[in-house]
Amino acid sequence: MFSIEYLAAGIFAIALLHTFLAKQFERLSHRYPRHAGVFHLLGEVEIVFGFWAMVLIGVMAFASGPTQAIDYAESRNYTEPLFVFVVMVMAASRPIVMTVQRTLAALASATPLPTALSLAWLGLAAVPLMGSLITEPAAMTIAALTLAPLVFTPRMPTRLKYLALGVLFVNISIGGTLTSYAAPPVLMVAATWGWDSAFMLSQFGWKAVIAVLVNASIATWCMRGHLAAAPPSEDAQAHMPLGVVAVHAALLAAVVVLAHHPVLFLGVFLLFLGYTHAYAKYQSPLILKEALLVGFFLAGLVVLGGLQSWWLQPLVASMAPLVLFFGALGLTAITDNAALTYLGSQIEGMSDAAKYMLMAGAVAGGGLTVIANAPNPAGVALLKHGFSNATISIGGLLLGALLPTAIAALAFLCL
Repeated sequence: MFSIEYLAAGIFAIALLHTFLAKQFERLSHRYPRHAGVFHLLGEVEIVFGFWAMVLIGVMAFASGPTQAIDYAESRNYTEPLFVFVVMVMAASRPIVMTVQRTLAALASATPLPTALSLAWLGLAAVPLMGSLITEPAAMTIAALTLAPLVFTPRMPTRLKYLALGVLFVNISIGGTLTSYAAPPVLMVAATWGWDSAFMLSQFGWKAVIAVLVNASIATWCMRGHLAAAPPSEDAQAHMPLGVVAVHAALLAAVVVLAHHPVLFLGVFLLFLGYTHAYAKYQSPLILKEALLVGFFLAGLVVLGGLQSWWLQPLVASMAPLVLFFGALGLTAITDNAALTYLGSQIEGMSDAAKYMLMAGAVAGGGLTVIANAPNPAGVALLKHGFSNATISIGGLLLGALLPTAIAALAFLCL
């Protein structure tokens, strides 16, 4: 089994390297148009971990036999990828997005600042904090759709786009810590460690609010001279019956409540699909393709990550609390923060200080890379068209996230 684990670690490292080189495959697709399809496929960040997970299953089948490979694949828990897929589609439905965006527009127009400036700030601050109620994937979807026509436009300098993207990813990661159910890394430990929403708010939430507001304010100030006015939208004056909005909101709330029960929330999702078909005149095309790609990405991470505990868990267990904070901050960049906190929850005898530092480091580092936090691939899928070649540079994201990550880290360490 150790040979399989070493192979899995090697494939995981290759997949991680692939995410950093995704933009190069896009360039190859233009240089070699005959094979553009293959290069374009490999250049999709959302494809990477799913692709290499399939390679891992193939290697396992060759090395240990098809039965063991199938048993391993079927032993993984795919609830999170399924949930992110479902909630991403539902949160991006026209009635939900229209309602949230009209609310944000009303708030923005009530301020003395230019509407575009206020909307950008609300998209980077208020919506991520909403993630503690509606879950982080839903908040990411709504924030991305709100910010796309304002920030991720040709007139915005690329460096500022990456700053905004880094702030959004970090704020989503820490903005879900006001409750015990909305952020994937918190969900992984809440029951085991006895952390309820009151505990999260008192230990993490208020600090996260301060960091989110500071990050959003810095990014908005830097972008103030380049923000585009939101383009006229047919939805601006469109009538949306209150009943349709209520049904969408109720179905989305049901999925959030049933987040740990895939059979049930998939049933709700099928009802949602039927409802959208029945009332098609109030709908826009559902983002099924984008959401499926994100689900594929996360499922691949589940498969690849399942064989990394042999080196991750001893590493986490050997660290002192303060070292653990910075270790978690760094490790989050190369592995999903929910997987990291889950491994921590399996360590017996962790002190309260160590538990706090592990969680604080994991959520503070959730914006450093695409794989650091489960909702990040959703943001990439929805915002990548605002970048050159419709590709987000992993290095650019890392640089853009450094400042907001440092502010989040200081908030959790010093407040």
